[in-house]
Amino acid sequence: MPESKRIKIVTEADDVPAAADAAPEETAPADTSGQPHAPTAEERIRDLEDRLAAKEKEYDETRDQLLRVSAEFENYRKRTAREMDDFRKYAVQSLLKEMLSAVDHIELAIQASASNSAPDKKLAEGLSLTLKELLRIFEKFKVMPIAAVGKPFNPEYHEAILREESDELAENTVLREMQKGYMIGSRLLRPALVVVAAPRDAARQSA
Repeated sequence: MPESKRIKIVTEADDVPAAADAAPEETAPADTSGQPHAPTAEERIRDLEDRLAAKEKEYDETRDQLLRVSAEFENYRKRTAREMDDFRKYAVQSLLKEMLSAVDHIELAIQASASNSAPDKKLAEGLSLTLKELLRIFEKFKVMPIAAVGKPFNPEYHEAILREESDELAENTVLREMQKGYMIGSRLLRPALVVVAAPRDAARQSA
């Protein structure tokens, strides 16, 4: 008996792969417009707040710088004015102090002419006028002589060069003035050179 043969009928559906039977998943269409993402209202508010904070910080820093510059300039102005004032005072003070020597010599010349038995009146008058003019200039610049004779010795205004016995004046009282002292305003221009009274025993011991 002849062998039976099996015949397999292949259809077109069998040639299609199994994977093709599954339907592809739907995907969201891509944004191909190229436009940036529009910020939301909250993002815009936050951005404005950041800008405002930055401007406030910048304002504070600029204000602090201006205040510092203003303070430094004011200090510089005051310091310069003080230095100029001190310079003028020092220059005037130095000049007046040099002029005191001329006053001393004129006063000595007037005393010498007065003690002369036959004084030159015209010379004495000329010296007196010159002294008067110098003292007027001194007064203009508030230069005044220091009272010394008969006053208690004050080391701030007097410079003792000698101690001398005295029965009339108390100890440490100015007995004589060897050179006048002067003040310029409230400051000492030159101390007075004086002789100070001392008791007889103290004067002998110091000698």
